[in-house]
Amino acid sequence: MAADSIPNDISNDIVPGPLGTPSPEYARRHEEGPLDPAVMPSGDMVPVAVRYEDVRTLLGSAASSRNLRLPGLPRLVSGVGIDDDPDALINQDPPEHTRYRRIMYGAFTPRRTESWRPWVAAIAGELLDGVGEEFDLVEAFAVRLPGRVICRLLGVPYDDYDRFVAWTDMFLTTSTATEQARYQGYTEFMAYARELVARHRAEPGDDLIDLLVQARDEEDRLSEGELVNTVFALITAGHETTASMVSKGVFRLMLHRGQWDELVARPELAATAAEEILRYDGPPASAFMRRLTEDVELSCGVLKAGSVVMPDLNAANHDPRAFPEPGRFDIHRFETQPPHPHLAFGYGPHRCLAAALARVELTEALRALATRRPGLRLAVPAEQVEWSEGLTRRPVALPVTAARRDNRTDRVE
Repeated sequence: MAADSIPNDISNDIVPGPLGTPSPEYARRHEEGPLDPAVMPSGDMVPVAVRYEDVRTLLGSAASSRNLRLPGLPRLVSGVGIDDDPDALINQDPPEHTRYRRIMYGAFTPRRTESWRPWVAAIAGELLDGVGEEFDLVEAFAVRLPGRVICRLLGVPYDDYDRFVAWTDMFLTTSTATEQARYQGYTEFMAYARELVARHRAEPGDDLIDLLVQARDEEDRLSEGELVNTVFALITAGHETTASMVSKGVFRLMLHRGQWDELVARPELAATAAEEILRYDGPPASAFMRRLTEDVELSCGVLKAGSVVMPDLNAANHDPRAFPEPGRFDIHRFETQPPHPHLAFGYGPHRCLAAALARVELTEALRALATRRPGLRLAVPAEQVEWSEGLTRRPVALPVTAARRDNRTDRVE
C-alpha cells in the first residue's frame, strides 16, 4: 500500500510491455532520454525522471515541492484531482508535512504493524478456504483481502465495503470516468470519511481511526481536514494498490513456475518474493509530480527552479545501474541486503507511511496461496488476461484453478 503515492500509468507514451512487463521504453530513456517529456493523462507535457539516482535525488530534495496548486502549472489529470487538496498529506511541504507525519507515525510503527500479521494471515486463509477449485483470484482474493483488512483497521462496517470500492474505482480512473463523475465520487467519498471520523469521535473505540483521533505531538493534534484526508488516503491506497500488487504478483509467479514451486516448497520465501514483486511490478509508476523551488542537479544536468517534473518509480526500479538485469524476475534478489533498495514505496519525506502494512498484506497473501493452493495455475492462456487502464493497472480478472489443501491433515481435496 502506498498512501503517499497512488498513480500507475502516468502516460500514454510509457506503456507496459507484453503480459504487463515493464515498459520497453525504459531502456531507451535510461540511456538516451533520462528527462524526456511525456504526455500526462491531463494532456500536459512533463519531463519524466527515470534514472534511479535522479529519482532519489528529486524525492529527497528539500527543493521538491508538492504544491502544484499555483495557476498555470501542469496537471496529472484534468478536473479535480488528488493534487488539489491542501489538507492531503501528499500535497504538503515542510514544516506542515513534517508535523503531520510526526503525529501520524505512532499509528504505523513496525511493532504495531507486526501485531496485525496474525489476523491478516487469518483473513487470507479464510478467503481461500471459501472458494472452490476454480475462481477469479482478483475478485475472490486480491480485492477482498485488503478490503477486509482496511475495514477492520478503520472500524468501517463491512456492509459499506462495496460503496468505498465503487468510489475508489471511480476516483482512480482516468480513461472511463468523466470529470464530473470523478468529482462527484471524490466529494461523496470525503463526506463519508467525515461521517466516519465524527462517528468515532462520538463513540470511541480502539481501531486505527480512534488511534489517529488521539494521536498528538505534545499538545498538537491532527486537524479535522487532516484526519478526513488520512482516512481517504488509507482507504484508496490501502484497497486498490494492495489489490493491484497481489494480482500482479501472482500473475508474475504463474509465468515463472520454477519460482512458484520454490515458494511452495519454502513458504518462508514469501517475504523476499514480495520485495521482488514490489520492485518488478511496483504499485506506483510515479511518485506524483514535483515543482522545484530551486535548481536541482541531476545526472544529466540541472533542472531549473520553477520546473515541474515527474519522478517515475517503476523506471527507477528497472535502472540497470541499480539493479543488474532489471528485466529478470527473481524472488531471490532480495535474500541478502541489496546495494540499492527498491523505490516502490517512494523515498524521502513522502515515503509511504503504511509501507510496513503493505508488506505484511502482500507477504501473507503469497504465503496463504503457497500453502493452501500449492497447485495454483492460470485457467486461461496468459495472453488472454485483460488489464485495466487508468491510474492503477492490474489484471481485470485472473481465472485460476487449484484444489484446496486441508492444512490440518495436509490432504488435497
